[in-house]
Amino acid sequence: MAEGKPHMNVVFVGHVDHGKSTTVGRILFDTGNIPEQEMKKIQEEAKKLGKETFGLAFVMDRMKEERERGLTIDVAHKKLETAKYYFTIIDAPGHRDFVKNMITGASQADAAVLVVSAKEGIQPQTKEHAWLIKTLGVNQLIVAINKMDEVDWKEERFNEVKKQVEDLLKPLGTKVDEVPFVPTASFVTSENITKKAGEHMGWYKGPTLMELLDSLKPPQKPVDKPLRIPIQDVYSITGVGTVPVGRVETGVLKPGDKLVFEPSGATGEVKSIEMHHEQLEKAEPGDNIGFNVRGISKDQVKRGDVAGPVNSPPTVVEDFTAQIVVLEHPTAITKGYTPVFHCHTAQVACTFVELIKKIDPASGAVKEENPEFLKTGDAAIVKLKPTRPLVIEKAADFPPLGRFAIRDMGATVGAGMVIDVTPKKK
Repeated sequence: MAEGKPHMNVVFVGHVDHGKSTTVGRILFDTGNIPEQEMKKIQEEAKKLGKETFGLAFVMDRMKEERERGLTIDVAHKKLETAKYYFTIIDAPGHRDFVKNMITGASQADAAVLVVSAKEGIQPQTKEHAWLIKTLGVNQLIVAINKMDEVDWKEERFNEVKKQVEDLLKPLGTKVDEVPFVPTASFVTSENITKKAGEHMGWYKGPTLMELLDSLKPPQKPVDKPLRIPIQDVYSITGVGTVPVGRVETGVLKPGDKLVFEPSGATGEVKSIEMHHEQLEKAEPGDNIGFNVRGISKDQVKRGDVAGPVNSPPTVVEDFTAQIVVLEHPTAITKGYTPVFHCHTAQVACTFVELIKKIDPASGAVKEENPEFLKTGDAAIVKLKPTRPLVIEKAADFPPLGRFAIRDMGATVGAGMVIDVTPKKK
């Protein structure tokens, strides 16, 4: 990890074939972030194939092929260092993967770049991605209007598509005057990606995509919220005692703190905190730690439990209301359906007790009250009841503990976020 520079996750989304992977490739290529041995390998192959003029398209095609064959290059996560930040770029291959990763927290994006083709303008997936970014709480957005070469670099066309996108974002509550738009042509040139617009788009005087990435604000650590640590594992260490392991999601943990683990209800006092074999005076959001707790035994705490302060314990719910997106269901979801919900480190089957309303994924407007069923592609507000005790929080209060993926028969059926909870009566 680059020392001292703030780290940010930025996700690239957009309709298939609007050039998002090429844009990611172009940034990596221009900044020398495609590893040298990788470049050498590709160049040698280009030579073999008699494509000495090897260029970006070839790099991207190789990556695409390798991704399809599941080989060496994982375009899904790439490192990029700029003057100001250390980025992890997430190129969401399909929006299903993106949603699943975002909701399960595998790749919490701090910002998103929405890539829209100047030629085609807004497409169905563009709408869906814009809505998902918003729903999943990604508040910083950059829009790249790509493939400007295919519309003869015309400023009028840029403005037309820009207006389309603004009209799409406004109903979502996005402050469009705060969203930067940049015209690009990632396949052909680096104009407006890593270098200023020149011969083709002299009419554009704004910042490049790289400069826009550097102008993003670093994520705030939610240190002022009550402590929440979802437990990943628990160890019993001879001569030390019980050591739960987990990642601090909110708040601050210090030795001497009195904790409660829910839903088990076990309480204890923190003796010490360790990260990478070093003792810590305190742990903050993002820290993966082991912490020795006096007063609890290994059989009282397990994976899926959440640690919090005794005076502000994690919420064990009777039921909860959530906004969900059905990503893939072979038939339809009806009342009584009980798939497994993956939320933080917990996996608990939950029953759909009420289908409250179907909503339009592009605008969030109500489409149908009390629908009979939900099918692939539907977005809805539903009421859910866990089949055994579960800690889950409102996404507005504790985002990482308020998002979930729904899995059934080895597939991700849907994803969502918690709007409201009914705490279990003690």
